[in-house]
Amino acid sequence: MATVIRLARYGAKKRPYYHIVVTDSRNARNSGNILEVVGKYNPMLAKTDEKRVVLKIEEIKAWLAKGAKASDRVYKFLANAGLVAAKAIPTQTKKNLPSEKTQQKAKDKADKLAKIAEEQAAAEAAAKAAAEAPAEEPAAEATAETVAE
Repeated sequence: MATVIRLARYGAKKRPYYHIVVTDSRNARNSGNILEVVGKYNPMLAKTDEKRVVLKIEEIKAWLAKGAKASDRVYKFLANAGLVAAKAIPTQTKKNLPSEKTQQKAKDKADKLAKIAEEQAAAEAAAKAAAEAPAEEPAAEATAETVAE
């Protein structure tokens, strides 16, 4: 018999509560044909609450030794408890990235915008320097005239 460790849902509508059970893999989720309840999971509690996941570690170790397989969610609980090694996170494929041609267009556009920004900054600096230079000259001429008199 292929046994599996998985969640069985209990609780009211919109108030889920799960038992972590060992059952035959061919049984329905809440069929009632469970071999053993090996833990409880209450998703309504805060993630930091120690009562959110309660495991009977010795029973789980015994079932894993007998060949029981854990469902994905239960496997995460067991990995957090240190009973099994955590699954490696798969690397993302490159299919989610834009094509090279699109990336090159975006880079060219960014370069063009940067160049325009540099030109505007240079023009503003030149205008500011031109605006400051004439303002300083009349003041210098006025002081020269007063000294000459």
